[in-house]
Amino acid sequence: MIAVVDFNDYPHVFSPVKIRNIVLKNRLVFPPVVSGHAGVANGEVTEALVKFLGAQARSGVGMVTIGASPVDQGRARDFYGSLSVCRDTDVPGLHRLVEEVHRYGAAISCEILHAGRIAQPGALAGRKAWVPWLAPDMDPNAFEEINEAQMDEVIGEFQAAAVRLRDAGFDMVMIHGAHGNLVSAFLSPATNQRTDAYGGSPENRMRFPLKLVRKVREAVGDDMAIDFRISQNEYVDGGIELEDVIAFLQAASPYIDDAHLSGGWIFDPVYVKYMMPGYPQDRCLNIPRTAVVHDKLDIPVTCVGNIPDIATAEKILAEGKADIVAMARNILADMDFVNKAYRGKPELIRPCLRCIECASRPAVGGGVRCSVNPQLGRELYYDSIQKANQRKKVVVIGGGPAGMMAAQTAIKRGHEVVLFEKEAQLGGRLHEASALFCKVDHHKRYLAWDVAETMRSGADVHLGVMATPELVMSENPDVVIVAIGAEHIAPDIEGVESPRVMSVTDADLGRRPIGKRVAIVGGGLSALECGIQLAYEGHEVVLLSRIAENDSWHEVMNELRSGLIELKDRFGVEIIDEANAVKITDSGVVYERNESLCEVRADTVVLACGLAPNKNAITAFREMMPDVVVVGDARKTGNIFAANTDAFNVAVEL
Repeated sequence: MIAVVDFNDYPHVFSPVKIRNIVLKNRLVFPPVVSGHAGVANGEVTEALVKFLGAQARSGVGMVTIGASPVDQGRARDFYGSLSVCRDTDVPGLHRLVEEVHRYGAAISCEILHAGRIAQPGALAGRKAWVPWLAPDMDPNAFEEINEAQMDEVIGEFQAAAVRLRDAGFDMVMIHGAHGNLVSAFLSPATNQRTDAYGGSPENRMRFPLKLVRKVREAVGDDMAIDFRISQNEYVDGGIELEDVIAFLQAASPYIDDAHLSGGWIFDPVYVKYMMPGYPQDRCLNIPRTAVVHDKLDIPVTCVGNIPDIATAEKILAEGKADIVAMARNILADMDFVNKAYRGKPELIRPCLRCIECASRPAVGGGVRCSVNPQLGRELYYDSIQKANQRKKVVVIGGGPAGMMAAQTAIKRGHEVVLFEKEAQLGGRLHEASALFCKVDHHKRYLAWDVAETMRSGADVHLGVMATPELVMSENPDVVIVAIGAEHIAPDIEGVESPRVMSVTDADLGRRPIGKRVAIVGGGLSALECGIQLAYEGHEVVLLSRIAENDSWHEVMNELRSGLIELKDRFGVEIIDEANAVKITDSGVVYERNESLCEVRADTVVLACGLAPNKNAITAFREMMPDVVVVGDARKTGNIFAANTDAFNVAVEL
């Protein structure tokens, strides 16, 4: 029965759902995410992990799932900072997590796994990683084809871990059989070409995973729900077929209570982007196949994968394509996401950028962070923003991302805030950073939210006003925050003053006409995205980069990098790497490569040579008074994450 309420438009999202013997209060769940908050060395429960999970539960979700907890801390772990469920002494700490999540009315689950070929090398301590099949390209000194006795050992570890979770009060355990780990690799013909009873035919490939879920059910009995996570599409030639996914889940359904349908491979730099899709990937990329699986099963199905907003979640459920929607990054970006949707205030939700910054630190054992939510992962210190002991007057100079974050945060601290922005609108470089066509429903939405949030925050915002030291001091401030951003670096190249030359900002924002053939001087992320957008619009684009292509764009996570490279190739952006532009002519750009001079024809030349702070302007403000702080690109050029975090760190301590 779908309940209809007057205060929101999401009756399917906010209807309860039963999974075995538990009832979720709504159909939004937080999927398995490794936050990196458990003890790095041993995976013990920490106060930071308790706080992080409590914040997730407080968001209003029906269930919180802890990600990637290994059944063997040595051979099965793929992340440092992942939770241990391997020791009986872990149970008291696990019980603390249950208490924290339950007190907000959410159920709690834990994903258990054996990493297989993606095991953390440091944790292996010289041992070989277990794989179903030793492929010809695998180093036999690093990988070992698992035998039947070892399979039974792994099953025993899964059973023991599940029992510990049950005894600690967990409502559900999720068996991780996706993304190329040991269990998943058995199911896929791309990673399992064994010639014994555990490889070859679909029936043989599912033999070990099926025995695993049956044995876990026997171990936990009827008191605990079991979820199974599977890649419904590995997005690789020779990967698991949809009919094989359906056949396995049908065979497993007597033992499991929900099927969580993910996708992609974690160990491959090309296919990992489908596991955690960024803004270059299609929205809802897993849903078409998930809907087919849903129609073939008698157990609930959970969908996941680049679901952009609450309205899309409602549509998926209303159309019967899934029973439950898993959303991680939307909730990480705004830990009040579900509550705002429930209250019928979706416009107040801070949008996720799909920049995958959140995955960068847990990958190396650090705590999760977010580009747009600087409180995320820091709940131990900033679970909420406390009022300051003394109210101050704060002047913020600049209305880009850093300036807006500083103003919003200072207001929450109870300060009086005046903000000066020289342009007629807030946003700064967020406008050009949102220009790429596949950023419309993420970056542009965030830009609109950020501007609106600043305007409704209570700050006294002055647009179209160039701040001077005299104007700032006339406000009698206690603190001044300088967030004036950075300026384009003008390269020392003959011909840069030509009318055919423009900045990457002008190109991104379409401020000037652009010819058919475009040469972009610069090889950074802004150059790449500008090139993709122009090629998408029909221009012929060549990037002249001083950096080798293989060494480029590593400032972002590989999931995002590989997605952008795919777009570059799809739209035909040409890269000339290790090329040093030396002259702009009437016909194009002369560049030096391999000690030879060449020329690329171009009607328009775009300069994307990086940014640098305006030191003279900053010095003038610094000399006004003692309490002047420089934040964002004005202090050190970086991305949106750096700007927001830097500004928050200053404003939250005022």
